[in-house]
Amino acid sequence: MENVVKKKKKFEIDMCNGNLFLKIIWFSIPLMLMGILQLLYNAADLIVVGNFSGDKDALGAVGSTSSLINLVVNLFMGLSVGTNVACARLFGAKKYDEVGKVVHTSILISFIVGLVLGIFGYIFTADLLHMMHNDLELSQVYLKIYFIGMPFNMLYNFAAAILRAVGDTKRPLYFLTISGLVNVVLNLIFVICFKMSVEGVAIATIISQFVSCILILITLHRSKECYCFRFKRLKIHKKELFDIVKIGLPAGIQSSIFSISNVLIQSSVNRFGSVVMNGNSAASSIEGFVYTAMDAVYHGSLAFTSQNMGAKKTKNIKKVTLYSLIIVTMVALLLGVPLFIFGKSVLTIYTKVPEEINVGYIRLHYLCLPYFLCGIMDVMVGILRGMGYSTMPMIVSIAGVCGLRIVWIYSIFYPRTNFTNIADLNLLYLSYPISWIITFLVHLLCYFIISRKVFKRIDQDKILEDLSTSN
Repeated sequence: MENVVKKKKKFEIDMCNGNLFLKIIWFSIPLMLMGILQLLYNAADLIVVGNFSGDKDALGAVGSTSSLINLVVNLFMGLSVGTNVACARLFGAKKYDEVGKVVHTSILISFIVGLVLGIFGYIFTADLLHMMHNDLELSQVYLKIYFIGMPFNMLYNFAAAILRAVGDTKRPLYFLTISGLVNVVLNLIFVICFKMSVEGVAIATIISQFVSCILILITLHRSKECYCFRFKRLKIHKKELFDIVKIGLPAGIQSSIFSISNVLIQSSVNRFGSVVMNGNSAASSIEGFVYTAMDAVYHGSLAFTSQNMGAKKTKNIKKVTLYSLIIVTMVALLLGVPLFIFGKSVLTIYTKVPEEINVGYIRLHYLCLPYFLCGIMDVMVGILRGMGYSTMPMIVSIAGVCGLRIVWIYSIFYPRTNFTNIADLNLLYLSYPISWIITFLVHLLCYFIISRKVFKRIDQDKILEDLSTSN
């Protein structure tokens, strides 16, 4: 029993007591590093094929698939958000038996979803790419292999969501460090030694995903806590599934529809030709490092709010909201400003072609400096979801981000663009910061309205509980 307590103190964070500002930071740092390692999967693919592959279209072929992968995957990946919220709330309320039901329901549905997505993606790769004006054969090769590893990808992300719910962000980081090194080494071996192209980096990616998946499942299986995983207990529990879907499905729908707007933007980029595709792919990969750091704070706000909702600590939720907004702004500016200033130098890691570097810097110019707007927008979504409201932020985000960008593309960008002048990309990328600020302001208004209602209900419940206890 003593060893269990020690492990709990080592890996878990108490989200309901103590200095919440520092705890959100300590919770988020491993997640930031973990997100960076996940991005290194794709970055390593881009860097290796861009510098060592003999195919001139290899960089664009790999980079241009990311928005399509997100479109297909994010709908179901959103369910892991539901897993995180359900686990965290039950854990905060000390309902440990129900935590176990959420764990086993999540593991089973993640495998089923991964299998279905893998088969779907493999069969319809060519059709999906054609809709994006991407008919590169190399893109098809990369995507088909990538989708084969989808069950491993899903299992890992759902299992990581379980550990995040109880405050453990360290062990997923350790596992991704190992799998990330495996990915980089295999990239170099397959492309440089075996003279493979995009198929080599794709195989390396799914092998590394398999490694991280196995490591995290072994950890859950060996655990003696309420969130342990046992094969014989695998079962889909209806109530727990409903709780997961209630929060996770709107999150997934939001992410997928976000991806539709990104697919439209990527399709617009693709129409400029391979030089613009390559430059945009490199910039998108760099920008992703800033986003994943902010996304870690989003997950922190989600988990801390969920646990404190379970513990019925309304003052803590107010603190989590303020602290998360401050932290995500600091993170965005610390990372975004240097990229805004030294972006061209960073782009040379991906490509040495001056035209591609110039194209990439246009994207960095418009996204990196105002990226904190995206961060504070996402944090507000995390707070609202942690409070149990997932549909409202989904609707607001879809209308404010996706809807506005689609309107912008078809009413402002397309009428003024003939896809021969690279300067027209300025008009395309401007849609990002405009959509962020508008959506954040609406989310903030929703928070003030919802929090008054939720906090009043919680305070009333606590009064009734105190009266019941005294009697």
